Amino acid sequence: MASSTVTSSQPERPPRPNLAFRHLRGSRSPAEFAALVRRAAREIGERVSCDARYVGRVEAGEIRCPNYAYERVFLHMFPGRTLTDLGFAPRSSVRGRAARTTADGPEVLLTAEGGGHGAGETPAAFEPYEPQDPYGPHEPHAKDHLNHEESDVLRRAFMTGGGATVAAATLGPLRLTTDAAATVRPARRPGSPEAAALEEAVRRIRLLDDRHGADGLYRRAAAPLRAAYALLDAGATRQTTADRLHSGAGELAISVGWLAHDSGRFDDARSHYAEALATARMTGDPALEAHAFCNTAFLARDAGRPREAVRAAQAAQRAARPLGSARLMSLLALREAGGWAGLADRTGCEQALARAQALFSRGHSDADPEWMSFYGEAELEGLEAQCWSTLGDWRRASRHARRAAHLQDPHFTRNIALYMAELADDLAREGRPDEAAAAGLKVLSLLDQVQSSRIQGMLAGTARVLLPHRRASGVSDFLDRHASVPRTGRA
Repeated sequence: MASSTVTSSQPERPPRPNLAFRHLRGSRSPAEFAALVRRAAREIGERVSCDARYVGRVEAGEIRCPNYAYERVFLHMFPGRTLTDLGFAPRSSVRGRAARTTADGPEVLLTAEGGGHGAGETPAAFEPYEPQDPYGPHEPHAKDHLNHEESDVLRRAFMTGGGATVAAATLGPLRLTTDAAATVRPARRPGSPEAAALEEAVRRIRLLDDRHGADGLYRRAAAPLRAAYALLDAGATRQTTADRLHSGAGELAISVGWLAHDSGRFDDARSHYAEALATARMTGDPALEAHAFCNTAFLARDAGRPREAVRAAQAAQRAARPLGSARLMSLLALREAGGWAGLADRTGCEQALARAQALFSRGHSDADPEWMSFYGEAELEGLEAQCWSTLGDWRRASRHARRAAHLQDPHFTRNIALYMAELADDLAREGRPDEAAAAGLKVLSLLDQVQSSRIQGMLAGTARVLLPHRRASGVSDFLDRHASVPRTGRA
């Protein structure tokens, strides 16, 4: 879809402060208001990473129109008001402009439908959702390239100088590229736009995984990771920007490592987690170190190294303790519990589970890391189910797995499939084949949306357990449907 052209002589309008939005914040600090936004998002099943910086950008007028997720959250917070009432510009007034050639080089194209948006275009001029993207909004204007808070970051980052680099790191938009040029050294030293784009790439990979699983994403996510480390090699002019780039690259390494982990590539995952840990240690970043050790513990448990899982989880807790997040400490206690279960140490497992539950009950705080958005009551129940399953307590495991599936937010499709697969396996081993088959059929119905070697492996194990029970109600149907499902390749 071609865009209308704009001449290079057009002046850029300075942002107009959003006084209406500032008035709605009232006496709250930007950080306090951002916490309210995040809480409101959770109430309606949205995921936004609002912080004080975002609130400041809105009030300064830099964000003329929010993306659809933020729009839904704001309208939920202020019922009866429109975006205009909140001080934003109408979407129709911020439609995208065409790309134009700059003095530095030829036109750069990066759009969803082959149209042009280039390095010289009007800032924040396109909507980073592809029209056919199953993960983006399905609103009447979803095909328009619209202005909102993410597009400003995604347009500017890497497109001046190393265009191919950020086309990879920003997923271009939501297009995971494998362009070999992603490793080209940027033509200029990276700044805050590149750091913001890197952070956005991490969020987008996590969103894709939450909804659709890791298989098919892993290899395509490697190019953004190469691009991230190319940025580190280029060096930033300011220390604060360098710190953001290192943190973003480390988090991206963990995200790519998880994609490898969930798709059964344990050696690759171990390498990526080690890379993130090295980055954390070099920069003295305890939050990144805790996250890297957290995932390392999870991987060690899955790879059959339970003692390493315990030690990695304990190292993660030492790194995380000064951060002040009870929820993070709760998750790390669960990682430790999984290791103790693998060692058949029921006492150690129960003690770690009790600590995880007590910490979880303290609730959310502003110190909770952004990457922990998946960790709610459903995940707590699901991880506890895995511990009891490892210990061979199938009845208790199935009870917790059932709770996990019931509590999970609908938009975390992968986790629903994971918990139902856990439930099916626990029920099968508990000696309840008809209920196990019913749960397994529900998982099979989700496999057109979710691609995860982990889940497929669990179903295969359940099918083997259920083979002698083919005559039980529903078991034959499950086994036949399971046999007909194509196995996911390691793409």
